[in-house]
Amino acid sequence: MARVRFTIDAPNARKVLLAGDFTDWEAAARPMRRRKAGAATFSTSVTLPPGTYEYKFLVDGNWVEDPKAEQVANPFGTNNSLVVVKR
Repeated sequence: MARVRFTIDAPNARKVLLAGDFTDWEAAARPMRRRKAGAATFSTSVTLPPGTYEYKFLVDGNWVEDPKAEQVANPFGTNNSLVVVKR
């Protein structure tokens, strides 16, 4: 298992969630918090076993890819972000 930190810059966002195949997507999306009050960056950490996972951010109700991550096409005609967790 490894602790993986996810971050996104969303200075105007009110609510940011992390959703992916490791959270059953939107059903169990994980709330993200600003690093400091008024900061632009939201973050959260998730403990995951080794493997490759797809995820996106839900920023004020809009799906957003992670601009710092590799992308893969999804069945909805957009992309999901990828994270690889190594042993």
